[in-house]
Amino acid sequence: MSIDELIDDGPTDSIRVEVVDGSTVVHLVGEIDAALRQQASNTMGLALMHGLPVVIDANDLRFIDSSGIAFVLQLHMAAAEAGIPMSLRDSRGLLRDLLSVVGLGAVIPDEVISPL
Repeated sequence: MSIDELIDDGPTDSIRVEVVDGSTVVHLVGEIDAALRQQASNTMGLALMHGLPVVIDANDLRFIDSSGIAFVLQLHMAAAEAGIPMSLRDSRGLLRDLLSVVGLGAVIPDEVISPL
């Protein structure tokens, strides 16, 4: 058994949704590309069904292609139409930088962390 087989980094290449502290968090994990198109489609409805503020968590994102960017922008547009605020959690800045490159850096605000 190799060392890589002993290390479990959790799920890779996924889009997951969970409700945490009054927000719907959409976790982008690993590589988000066209291979996850069905998962992205399923996630869209789940992310909006509660009507809670949506946070895109890109902290575990390693790569995102144009289909992944399209998912984020479609989610943003659907949330805006429903009157649901959306923000971005991206400590490494990968998604924020890509959104800026395509001229959409100001479209989704950074998550505001409330002091305890």
